[in-house]
Amino acid sequence: MRSPHHITAHPHPNAPYTNPYEELGRLDGGPLEEFLHDDVPDEPDQADEADAAAAQDDPWAPPNHRRNGRRRRKGRFAALPFAMKAVVGLVVLAAFLSLADRWALLYAERRAADTLKTHLDLAAAPEVEIGGFPFLTQLADERLDSVKVTVPDVAADRISLAQVTATARDVRLDTDGPLSIRGADVPELEGDVLLSFADLNRELGASQVTFTGEGHDRIRARGTLPVAGHDLNLRAEARILRNGDRGIATHIGGMRLDIGDLATYRPGARTSEGLHLSRASAARLAHETRKAEALLSVPSVVRRLGVPDSVVREALRHESKLTELTGTPRFIRQAMRLNLIDLALDHPQILKLLGFDPALLDALPRLTRPVLADQLSLGFRLPKPPNGDVRLRDVRVEEDGIRVRLEGAGLAVGRR
Repeated sequence: MRSPHHITAHPHPNAPYTNPYEELGRLDGGPLEEFLHDDVPDEPDQADEADAAAAQDDPWAPPNHRRNGRRRRKGRFAALPFAMKAVVGLVVLAAFLSLADRWALLYAERRAADTLKTHLDLAAAPEVEIGGFPFLTQLADERLDSVKVTVPDVAADRISLAQVTATARDVRLDTDGPLSIRGADVPELEGDVLLSFADLNRELGASQVTFTGEGHDRIRARGTLPVAGHDLNLRAEARILRNGDRGIATHIGGMRLDIGDLATYRPGARTSEGLHLSRASAARLAHETRKAEALLSVPSVVRRLGVPDSVVREALRHESKLTELTGTPRFIRQAMRLNLIDLALDHPQILKLLGFDPALLDALPRLTRPVLADQLSLGFRLPKPPNGDVRLRDVRVEEDGIRVRLEGAGLAVGRR
């Protein structure tokens, strides 16, 4: 039986013979000797005894990984090249400067808004937007590239302007230092004024009238107007005109009030104006014998109709002749031309027979053209600034309202 320490070698057939005991002898004092003697403790020297005593005296504490991490991070940052450190420093400095610049800009915009509110006596502070970057260098130079001001809901006569927007360029500041601004000079100003239809409908819509754009310079008004307990359908056209350099005026035309399908009232002094039967109402006279006879029994009406007296007498004696007369297109046209306001003064009973309310007939003449035009007026006028010049230009009607271009020059803000 073979010993477990028995080594069987299988040399290569052509390899030279080596004695294994000689090879083991060569390992004497080498790595094998060190391995065999690792477990043998050496005699302790004085240094080892001192370290052991110190270890016994110091209490155990867990390792501080945070401190080690800081050391590692510090070591990593220290390992960065100087150029990279300089770039990081510049980025951090630029971020702080940009933050300071934006803070100063917001502060200046708020102060400017409060100053404009007080100087222009506004109900609310406007929105101020200062352009250009950086702001601090502009402030140091006492000159701003641009300042945009938006003022909502500006009172203008009977109406309010939905928005006034103006942009001033090359604004020169009057300062006692970067934190004390006394005022500003505005050499150039441009913007626009918006008068919205929504505001017009709200402020002038007590009679339920709505305004919509129609063309480049025209507005259409449609709605109802209460008169003597009746809701009359109102129609009118308004042409927008510039009134001087700071005002806007409206020329109201085509005004009419429809009393159902009975009649139409057009205020004015011309022949085509006044109270007139509608086409449907005039056509019904051919089938309403009593009303036709009452109308033809008034000589002044017959003269205005232009019907010969002989024809009228025949029509009043024979119903067939009356139907033949009132059913002609000529009679309908002539009946529609009658001004019933004049007829109401002398023959109120005839109009009552035609279906008119006497209270309505009494109220309609008081609705003159100036009265209705004043109710539909969209005009306004900008106040004159204490210094400089502000002008309105290029009036145009858009989908959302009336927009007017604004120009200004030589203005000063913050000075009394």
